[in-house]
Amino acid sequence: MDSTEVRRRWAERSGAYSPEYYAHHGPNATSEAIRERLAPVGRDATILELGCSSGRHLAHLHHNGYGNLNGIEINPEALDVMAETYPELAAQGTFHVDAIQDAVTEFDDGRFDVVFSVETLQHVHPDDDWVFDELCRITGDRLITSENEGEAADRRGTATDAMNEVDGVPLYYRNWKDVFTDRGFTEIGSEPVKRGTLRVFRSTRD
Repeated sequence: MDSTEVRRRWAERSGAYSPEYYAHHGPNATSEAIRERLAPVGRDATILELGCSSGRHLAHLHHNGYGNLNGIEINPEALDVMAETYPELAAQGTFHVDAIQDAVTEFDDGRFDVVFSVETLQHVHPDDDWVFDELCRITGDRLITSENEGEAADRRGTATDAMNEVDGVPLYYRNWKDVFTDRGFTEIGSEPVKRGTLRVFRSTRD
């Protein structure tokens, strides 16, 4: 499956792992773990979620006083679901309906204090690995990943073949510590979460 097909399948996603699915389940323990990791940067931080879907993690941050919230989501139905489920977030946040690979190139260097993803970067096709350089470029302070790393977490290497599928969509295991420390970031914390590992990286930007 090539990169274009992977993006198309997520843009048209319905049923399991769709915007409606995540809205139904709402914020979870990972939402709380991310909020705890944001305490050092403060509630005035400019925050971007990659693959925000209908906004359950951002809604948790909004509920806890974070106001400068942004998201990228490839599925256009997500914003309609967000408007129904989290209307204040939908009205106050800034959202880009686009593939991550297309949206991030439009942002200035260090545009966001915090960039985070939850089970999103694991679906980036190996042909699009260049996007990780772009994520480093736009991150001003903290980069947080909560991703399924599979066996890649136990060895060096930034990517493997597709090792699993989620209802027909490939999942690419990577060791995210290696991915971002190899690009000049410093890992300052990690912890297990339900379906993977949450890692916090600090930018070394001057």
